[in-house]
Amino acid sequence: MSDIKLWEGSKSFKEKSHLFKYKTWLANHKNLHFDSYDDIWQWSVDNISDFWVSIWEYFSIISYSPYTSVLEMTTMPDFKWFDGAHLNYAEHIFRNLKAYETAIIFSNEQGDYIEMNGNELREKVASMATYLKSVGVKKGDCVVAFLPNLPEATISFLAVNSIGAIWSSTSPDFGTESVIDRFAQIKPKVFITVDGYYYNGKAYDKTAIGINIANALPSLEQVIVLPYINKDDISSFPKDYVNINSIFKTKGNALTFEPLDFNHPIWVLYSSGTTGLPKAIVHSHGGILLEHLKYMAFHNDVHQGEHYFWYTTTGWMMWNFLQSALLMGAAIVLYDGSPTHPNFYKLWEFSEKTKITHFGTSAPFLVASMKKNITPKNHNNLTSLRSISSTGAPLPHEAFNYVYSNIKSDVWLCSMAGGTDVCTAFVGGTPFNAVHSGEIQCRALGVSLYAYDDNGNPVEDDLGEMVIDKPMPSMPVYFWNDRDNKRYKSSYFENYPGKWRHGDFIKINSKTKGIIIYGRSDATLNRLGIRIGTSEIYRSVNKISAVEDSLIVNLELDGGKHYMPLFVKMKPNYELTEDVKSEINNQLKKEYSPRHVPDEIITVGDIPYTISGKKMEAPVKKILLKMPLEKSINIDSMKNPESIKFFVEFAKKI
Repeated sequence: MSDIKLWEGSKSFKEKSHLFKYKTWLANHKNLHFDSYDDIWQWSVDNISDFWVSIWEYFSIISYSPYTSVLEMTTMPDFKWFDGAHLNYAEHIFRNLKAYETAIIFSNEQGDYIEMNGNELREKVASMATYLKSVGVKKGDCVVAFLPNLPEATISFLAVNSIGAIWSSTSPDFGTESVIDRFAQIKPKVFITVDGYYYNGKAYDKTAIGINIANALPSLEQVIVLPYINKDDISSFPKDYVNINSIFKTKGNALTFEPLDFNHPIWVLYSSGTTGLPKAIVHSHGGILLEHLKYMAFHNDVHQGEHYFWYTTTGWMMWNFLQSALLMGAAIVLYDGSPTHPNFYKLWEFSEKTKITHFGTSAPFLVASMKKNITPKNHNNLTSLRSISSTGAPLPHEAFNYVYSNIKSDVWLCSMAGGTDVCTAFVGGTPFNAVHSGEIQCRALGVSLYAYDDNGNPVEDDLGEMVIDKPMPSMPVYFWNDRDNKRYKSSYFENYPGKWRHGDFIKINSKTKGIIIYGRSDATLNRLGIRIGTSEIYRSVNKISAVEDSLIVNLELDGGKHYMPLFVKMKPNYELTEDVKSEINNQLKKEYSPRHVPDEIITVGDIPYTISGKKMEAPVKKILLKMPLEKSINIDSMKNPESIKFFVEFAKKI
């Protein structure tokens, strides 16, 4: 494990942080005194109820009735938080937004640019809420959206949220059946769709797909259209569909907020659905409110008036997470389009223009930028930038070093990892600790997380399963249509009863308390009894200049045999020669061990990814083990479905 320190906040940086103010508050109000972040974390997981009560009090939660208990539980997942409390997530958004300060900044590939202040946002949300009520939407109804990452998506979500209805969204790059698989489960009353979107300089018309989705949802009572590529023209849609702009042009009633049970559903998110019907994951108003306040304040250190950006789509949980920066009185910064069109500097130019304070992206974007060797520090003025956050995949050591050498030397790099399952991060940043190369800084407050060995014992400095042994408020309240929590329990609690197994391999550094993620444990490479994280392979192969991307799986065959092929996508104008193969194998052997060397290296046209940007190791493994295709993968959940054809053909040769 690496102890190479790349950054540490100054005394001033730490003392201006929300975490420092919270630490002081704990001393003054609870007579609790801590010397370090790790001391606060240990207290937060040893005293889980006291910790979440402190979050409630510190952030002055608006509740219309007192809670009668903090945490009722037997064993996970049979628990209930803050029973008796009634609140509303959107109300907490608007209490911190200043009337004439920026609330939303938006731009796209076409150069459109919008700034919206708190008053304008409130008026548009009020108009949408008034309309939704007028067509019969009430508490507990579902409203779904097929929209790009536009201000209208945020406005619609807040309106739905304010009246106690349940939100769910997908982005227009999803396939028709994939959207229907998600929305049909929750029987929505209203559907908001778009006429198309832009990507890589091209417009994609989605009119027909929007109509097909609507026709496949018999529960719908109203369809609303956002004309994006056709600028206020919805004539190609059925006449009874409503133009969203006509809703916004009508002044709404004063915005009010429906008091809701703490555990009332806030939204439905979905698992990737790569091998079956996506899990419809339901989170609560109260749980998400407490968790997002905690994370935005103490782990991202987001302040009033700052600009918070995350490159995401409405189909990824990071879009939901992004909205919560509004809780801190910050402006959210939205971008629609390709992050690399017309070149890899696009988002850094956007960051300079909009004076982004906190820049959020995926690990693959930073790795791709590293392989392109772009140098934003020489091209862009990034003086406003305080932090860069990364998630979606493990961030390798080299990418950490790249950020500090090529982007900004004094930036706080907040690598984080969590999931759609909890709509937050289990592990992430802390302003109190240093950033060490390759390591996520800390386990988040209130997250009782450990690495378990094969015998179910917590270990440090060794590879282990990521396990959370105490409940978090943002864990799902249930899965939709999941009788007796059967699917919920089987997803997380089968391996360690009463404890959440997330499905990642991690290592906790006993010295720094930092965490390294080694990839999904369900795609583990088990070579001669030794478990290898896929991220180790990718980190090493990333250093080969001729290789653009890679994917590795290990197949357990009859007779105790194993076959571990490495699939590589070569950069343009490069071929997979014997010299390149030797370079890959020697690199793996030198950096790790002979066990890391693949049995075969095969060139492919593309590496399969989910729409949310995750490599599809487990589905590829199932295909190569000759499992039926329909049980191995959901093509509609893929970003690049044509890439899977190679693996289907390759499986015939094994």
